[in-house]
Amino acid sequence: MPTQAEKAARFLALHQGPEPLVVANPWDAGTARILAGLGFSALSTTSAGLAFTLGRRDGAAGISRDEALANARSIADATTLPVAADLENGYGHSPEAAAETIRLAAQTAGLVGGSIEDATGDPSHPIYDFQHAVERIAAAAAAARALSFPFMLVARAENYLHGRPDLDDTIRRLQAFEAAGAEVLYAPGISRPDDIRAVCAAVRKPVNVLMGLKGVPQLSVKELGALGVRRISIGSGFCRAALTAFLHAAREVRDDGTFTFAAESLYISEIVSLFE
Repeated sequence: MPTQAEKAARFLALHQGPEPLVVANPWDAGTARILAGLGFSALSTTSAGLAFTLGRRDGAAGISRDEALANARSIADATTLPVAADLENGYGHSPEAAAETIRLAAQTAGLVGGSIEDATGDPSHPIYDFQHAVERIAAAAAAARALSFPFMLVARAENYLHGRPDLDDTIRRLQAFEAAGAEVLYAPGISRPDDIRAVCAAVRKPVNVLMGLKGVPQLSVKELGALGVRRISIGSGFCRAALTAFLHAAREVRDDGTFTFAAESLYISEIVSLFE
């Protein structure tokens, strides 16, 4: 089993490779092992996937910091891969809360990366004011730098997920987050190729793009790389795909009284083999 420092060094190197790094998003230890077995080179948790697994709505206060870190710990322990986490807004509004979340993510959950977003959780004021958002990332970056290994801090600008498709403000925030010490920049919800290219050109650090959202262009890894993207994540995409299949099967049984879904299901032995 590699040490946390070795995983961290590997994660850093993956961000510097010739092709975009695809970070897969499991929601528990089992899906982490499956994704590792399929050959993905790094993992990151999904806050939405965890919320759905626990029967809760995704969003602010849906999951506590302790719950998120316990889930991340189980995923980090399940494979030898580097694991990062969706740490939402740091589970608190202050810069100190963001810093403490980064420290705990590294020291108690075995993580080598994590994201802090600028979403407040308050529908009436969904995005932190610019200066406060930058101060939160600066505090998180200072906590990351204090660790004994490289921790890939991802700074998220959430405008596009909260009804504010303002590219100029998003780029301004990402540039400020980069200056504050973030190692990866991320604006989930940006999907137009021209917008992605503009974001990548505006910063020097790696840019992460979220794929797998419904109703947006599904660009390939190669196409995203040509736009300047260095990292790609799927967020809750795999979890939603699994729930989609589950719902189709359950509705067939409820509505039609038939079981044709089984024809496309894996045998138990096939699933068992994924954990070998």
